[in-house]
Amino acid sequence: MLTLPGTTFWQKASVFAATGFGLGLVAPIAPGTLGSLPGVLLALWVTRQHLPLQLLVCLGMTLLAVPICDVAERVLGKKDDGRICADEWMLFPICVIGLPLLQHLWLIPVCFVVARVCDIIKPPPARQLQEIHGGIGIVIDDFFASLYALAINHGVYWAVMRFLA
Repeated sequence: MLTLPGTTFWQKASVFAATGFGLGLVAPIAPGTLGSLPGVLLALWVTRQHLPLQLLVCLGMTLLAVPICDVAERVLGKKDDGRICADEWMLFPICVIGLPLLQHLWLIPVCFVVARVCDIIKPPPARQLQEIHGGIGIVIDDFFASLYALAINHGVYWAVMRFLA
């Protein structure tokens, strides 16, 4: 694990949340993927809400991720440190807005993989936006990648449902 001598409670709490509650610290390979898993639980709750609340929660989580990632980046001392995965788990619910995850459980792994692929590929303008420094730079590329994933996930859902009908 990670020791953080000389840090405040807020800094330690930010690093804990930013690393996916420590999951991003224990994965030697693909820490962002392992650290994204808390986002699945959050997404399951979010998709049970009415659409306006889903949108509000996703906006709130996006805005909250910025200072959390900013503090974690400063404490860890590396720009967009791979162990920081709050941008992935806190924004994963964006990728599933409006989708009936609990009614169609097959959507969960599909949406997760699509989100991870979009985060890794970072279609424009996501790749260019990650050059911004601090928490905004860490989060904004994932925000745009999540919007791409949302569109793809809806396309997959509707294609599968049409095929099954």
